[in-house]
Amino acid sequence: MPAGTHIKILSGGAMRSLMIDVVPLFERARGVEVEIEFRLTSVLTKMIEADAPFDIVLMPRPELDALAQAGKIAAASITDATRSAVGLAIRAGAPKPDIGTVAAFKRTLLAAQSIAYSDGPSGAYIADLLQRLGIATEMEPKTRLTSGPVAELVAAGEVEIGMQQIVAILPVKGAELVGPLPSELQNVIIYAAGLAAGGCNTAVAGAFVAFLASPEVLRLIRVKGMEPALKTTDKGAV
Repeated sequence: MPAGTHIKILSGGAMRSLMIDVVPLFERARGVEVEIEFRLTSVLTKMIEADAPFDIVLMPRPELDALAQAGKIAAASITDATRSAVGLAIRAGAPKPDIGTVAAFKRTLLAAQSIAYSDGPSGAYIADLLQRLGIATEMEPKTRLTSGPVAELVAAGEVEIGMQQIVAILPVKGAELVGPLPSELQNVIIYAAGLAAGGCNTAVAGAFVAFLASPEVLRLIRVKGMEPALKTTDKGAV
């Protein structure tokens, strides 16, 4: 395929439901082919550190900034794309627990027979949150970690409660979002886009990042359970 008509994107799994809709829109608008690979953030970081080929990466902002400091990402290209909050899921049709306050949320977790969260960015936050709430010891025997969508375990009846980014909960049939965690406990993860340092398709890759600010994509971001967070670094966008 001629240079400039194909780009490769590496993306964190939380962005899957959004990118599945966005990529075909961009391909039709620009007449290019987009190859996209979804992985855990930790896996993406190792791939990029090992010089895996890519044009754009989508991942949580802290990890992206670290890769820029290591010279793997063009720092001037980094653009915040979405803000993703953490929510709590139950099996569809089950009674909705009270998570409206910190105290109610804590009671709900302690009363649950089993919970699950991911071994990704949101899961690391949940693990720390349980420590801060002083219930990590009580929750440990009934906690299950997963590398996949937490809500799938909930939908299958394998766990009673799941906590993950809302964007990862909404697409799962058989699971129901109770709501976001209480505001005092909320952890908003900013996903950002960055271009490969020294990449050869910077024009098309930059056009894709700019496309994330189009009205149609902004609407999709909200439909998927996130909020737009399109802010460039002080150095400006490529």
